[in-house]
Amino acid sequence: MKYSIIVPVFNRPDEVDELLQSLVGQTLKDFEVVIVEDGSQKPCKDVCDKYAGRLDVKYFQKNNSGPGQSRNYGAERANGEYLIVLDSDVVLPEGYLKAIDDELEREPADAFGGPDCAHDSFTETQKAISYSMTSFFTTGGIRGGKKKLDKFYPRSFNMGIRRDVYMRLGGFSKMRFGEDIDFSIRIFKAGCRCRLFPEAWVWHKRRTDMRKFFRQVYNSGIARVNLYKLYPESLKLVHLLPMVFTVGVILLFLIACFGRIMMVYGNPADFYSWYYLVVGALSPILLFSLIIFIDSSTKNKSLSIGFISIGAAFVQLCGYGFGFISAWWKRCLLGHDEFHAFDKTFYK
Repeated sequence: MKYSIIVPVFNRPDEVDELLQSLVGQTLKDFEVVIVEDGSQKPCKDVCDKYAGRLDVKYFQKNNSGPGQSRNYGAERANGEYLIVLDSDVVLPEGYLKAIDDELEREPADAFGGPDCAHDSFTETQKAISYSMTSFFTTGGIRGGKKKLDKFYPRSFNMGIRRDVYMRLGGFSKMRFGEDIDFSIRIFKAGCRCRLFPEAWVWHKRRTDMRKFFRQVYNSGIARVNLYKLYPESLKLVHLLPMVFTVGVILLFLIACFGRIMMVYGNPADFYSWYYLVVGALSPILLFSLIIFIDSSTKNKSLSIGFISIGAAFVQLCGYGFGFISAWWKRCLLGHDEFHAFDKTFYK
């Protein structure tokens, strides 16, 4: 068997149903599906049983240990030459596996990954979040499938690796967040070749509201510092940009608030000086918001999604920035050990 698709699941039977339905429609059929129930209170066994005659589905239940260790559990029980790791909240186009197979036939790789995008059935909030995670103006566009000048680090929502490489490297670590980047770094350090497969994309639902999205990106900011402590060379200038953005937004708002106060209580003769200070402080924020609104509205063909995307972009950048600052303070300045946040509710 060439491909084993490994999916860790936590309380998401409906999403597993959608994923399995999309696997039924794959044009390439040489694969098995390994579902690992990670201590769920809402198991998806009945959903998996429904596809028993149409897919080669293996279903396992285990105590909760997080997605990384659940992927390792599934990998130990998989038979494919290549292991493809997916999140349970993705849906695949019918040519997904064929695109992977074509890329591997054209140019072999030890590990690979693909981008994601929003499906027409997604809510406006999900589409706005998807935009913020794939836009050039927020992530540089790499998650939307653009080529990078340096290395490509697959993410665990859409990641593939040769089975022998997976086992030799020990799979995912016990890191609670950032375990996929940690694995990708170890793949490169082992001298393996990792590639982006632009045509092997998925529809990724991500978070369903801004509160959950903030939790996700906040922990991503923490994970980046945890990774830096393990691999100092992994921290690049681009990883600092959300922190710089966050600090910049806070400072600009404080300046604008100070100017507004002085407009009311200061010397009337200086009114316009303080007015121009307020306008100057808010202009970069408004300009960024306008760029996001126009770009997202154009791409999604929806003014309402464009408007929601402004909030999603600020949640993404500032959430990541706050997580990064918090972790930097606690780990690099105070010397604390690895930590993370929102453990109990992150996947709910």
